[in-house]
Amino acid sequence: MEALLRPLIVIGCTVALTLLVGWVVDRLLHAADRRHPETPLWGLLRGCRIPLQVVLVTGVFQATYGWSGIDTDHDRVVLKCLALVTVAGTVWLAVRIASAIAETSLTRFAANTRDPRRIRRFRTQLTMIQRVATFLIAVVAGSVAILALFPGMRTLGASLLASAGVIGIVAGVAAQSMLGNLFAGLQVAFGSSVKIGDTVVVEGEWGVVEEISLAFLTVRIWDDRRLTMPVSYFNSKPYENWSRGGTELTCTVYLHLDHATPVKALREYLRELLESRDDWDRRTWSLVVTDSTPTTIQVRAAMSARDTDDWWTLQCGVREELLEWVRREHPYALPRIATAPALGAGHARPDEAAPRHPVPAQGARGGPPDGDGSPEA
Repeated sequence: MEALLRPLIVIGCTVALTLLVGWVVDRLLHAADRRHPETPLWGLLRGCRIPLQVVLVTGVFQATYGWSGIDTDHDRVVLKCLALVTVAGTVWLAVRIASAIAETSLTRFAANTRDPRRIRRFRTQLTMIQRVATFLIAVVAGSVAILALFPGMRTLGASLLASAGVIGIVAGVAAQSMLGNLFAGLQVAFGSSVKIGDTVVVEGEWGVVEEISLAFLTVRIWDDRRLTMPVSYFNSKPYENWSRGGTELTCTVYLHLDHATPVKALREYLRELLESRDDWDRRTWSLVVTDSTPTTIQVRAAMSARDTDDWWTLQCGVREELLEWVRREHPYALPRIATAPALGAGHARPDEAAPRHPVPAQGARGGPPDGDGSPEA
């Protein structure tokens, strides 16, 4: 009976102690969050409860394993597995704490900074630092756990260290692409060439930078598709960044109209139209004839917008309103396509083939003139 009760008591006490400590820590963090609503740190740290309990339950069970009376042929394997879970839980806890601190720093910086470009740059740099730190913590913890828990690996480590030169060359060649993307990601993050939240045009697609990782960058296209590209692309090929240097943009609308278009009236209507729209930031506007062909003229309307969202709505709205105004007020100004058949050689033009009659005298009555040119009585 004792061989059965002792393990149950040890395991039950370990789980109860873990749950009690986790509950007490959560209550303390909740109270601190209510006392300090100006910072989200304490509320974010409450998300560390589960990894903390994992570390506690595995650590306490390792310490009390000898008292539990559990006698198996695989005690060493069980203890090593518990140690590995403890190390993994510690890494998980450290990553959660680092994420809470990073999110708090970003919130405070955004609250004290009005420039959205600086906020996006800080967010990008903080994200890259967080990812690099997580990668290093995981690698170091895994290496230490393997060398500490598996002594047989030390001999292998010594032999690998002796041939470090050859392995370094092979690893460098094999991981050339990965290392290139890693350093490119750091260069992008701290070089401020592109940041999370920037509006870019890449490979003919217009979208917003949604995520920057150690190897890839994700652009959310306007139709909610995701374009994933290696980070090194942004250091080796040209692309458009509409958010760099400011959010203001100038949108253009091109219209192809007839030569008889009243350009001055169209320009005046554009001014009245822009005055009535909220998406025009009232910086600049213009309407000029930029080109002409034998059948049409090209009119360009340019107006400024405060950001990319207003840029799109202003451009589409102005194009629609201008076309509607031309169709309603001056339909003859719309471009026309000749549908009459072409004349062959030796055929006279219609205006030349029609008989030319003199204009009847004022006050004359009757129909068209007769053959000798005198009007009918």
